[in-house]
Amino acid sequence: MSQTPVANWPPAARGYFGIGAERMSKALNLGNLMRSAHGFGASFTFTIGATYQALEARADTSKGQWHLPHFNWVAVDEMALPEGCKLVGVELLDEAIDLPSFRHPMRAAYVLGPEQGSLSQGLTERCDHIVRIPTRFCVNVAMAGAIVMYDRVRSMARFAERPIRDGGPKTVGAIPRRSGA
Repeated sequence: MSQTPVANWPPAARGYFGIGAERMSKALNLGNLMRSAHGFGASFTFTIGATYQALEARADTSKGQWHLPHFNWVAVDEMALPEGCKLVGVELLDEAIDLPSFRHPMRAAYVLGPEQGSLSQGLTERCDHIVRIPTRFCVNVAMAGAIVMYDRVRSMARFAERPIRDGGPKTVGAIPRRSGA
């Protein structure tokens, strides 16, 4: 199978989003998150209270920091999101919305907690929504970010409906026209 990208593929999701993490300390996790953000079409990345090591982002082989802005806020009260942008926390809380049941805002910034901890109370209180990935335990912060971004793209972009049987649509990479369209 060819690895050549198909023009206009994947379909672009509506709106925009950014993704980041609070108190991130591992450069590899930030690099992986930035690479995934670049691949899924994020508009920006950010950190809140990251340590110096995290800012190196060594694992981002796509060089996402050259293609989309990265904001590094020292504290939660410095964070300045675009007007109308909803802040969505990703955290394993009982009151959180399960990600598969969540309707993503058109304009959103997703924030993940640190590698060995949770979102701070101040940041949790600032969030418009809190979602959780339905896993038995916490996954790596970069992996959690990729899951959230995949779910956003899957739910907000125009893809062909899933077929009833195993497999995919007859035309790979095409979006079938709906009758009357």
